[in-house]
Amino acid sequence: MKLVFAGTPEVAVPALDALIASGRHEVAAVVTRPDAHAGRGRRMVASPVAQRAEAAGIEVLKPVRPRDPEFLERLREIAPDCCPVVAYGALLPKAALDIPARGWVNLHFSLLPAWRGAAPVQHSIMAGDEITGASTFLIEEGLDSGPLYGTVTEEIRPTDTSGDLLTRLAFAGAGLLAATMDGIEDGALKAVPQPNDGITLAPKITTEDARVDWATPALRIDRVVRGCTPAPGAWTTFRGERLKLIHVQPVPGHDDLAPGVPAVGKNSVHVGTGSYAVELLWVQAQGKKPMRAADWARGVRIGDGERLGD
Repeated sequence: MKLVFAGTPEVAVPALDALIASGRHEVAAVVTRPDAHAGRGRRMVASPVAQRAEAAGIEVLKPVRPRDPEFLERLREIAPDCCPVVAYGALLPKAALDIPARGWVNLHFSLLPAWRGAAPVQHSIMAGDEITGASTFLIEEGLDSGPLYGTVTEEIRPTDTSGDLLTRLAFAGAGLLAATMDGIEDGALKAVPQPNDGITLAPKITTEDARVDWATPALRIDRVVRGCTPAPGAWTTFRGERLKLIHVQPVPGHDDLAPGVPAVGKNSVHVGTGSYAVELLWVQAQGKKPMRAADWARGVRIGDGERLGD
């Protein structure tokens, strides 16, 4: 089939690579978000998908809005059979959805209908799921509600951050998307409606969602920290300034600290929660680089009566 691939961040690159490498389909063009400011110099930088496509000599389309007439006209000229999508980052209008004969097929990083929305991996970790995966489905105008082509499962490991899990899903999902394109072309795959049961939503994680509530149980705090790493980053406050929490570890049995109260040892920092304590392993103070929590605590000299989350 002639394909136009839509995607933007690094997590979409493995899927683009898989389609290019398959040799079975022609990736005629790539659709991605416009260049954006990045880095300390705030230079305009092309998306990871755009950079990969340009290196492969593939035409890159960067519409400000997918409804722009110039973009729609160019898409009609290319006349793709199908448009695979991975984390493109913009809502596709019906005028665009109607162009490819076999539609737009999205790779979504959850086992649909669970975790429909922008942040499925973060929500699955924060909810304490043990299994997640990726799904391919035919895009409709609803939110991740289209009929399914296929799924692949992935175990959520006890120490997984959302970054760890998303990296594994990006590569497993790349194979699933390539196989889905093959199955659509040869007629072996037919999309089937999603189940009506088990629908959960995964809206974008806000900065406030990532704030740690020390009154909640240690396992919940661990999940919030892992689910919000690397972005947007779990955090608390200390002496009125934000303290980013990069890595914590629940310590069952250590239940003699009130929520938010720290206990500083020679090489450790424990903090009370709504159940037992968590040990802070890596933190990042405002305006500082990441550091071991014990080093941070020695530097700030936590006094009696001080607590986190003030």
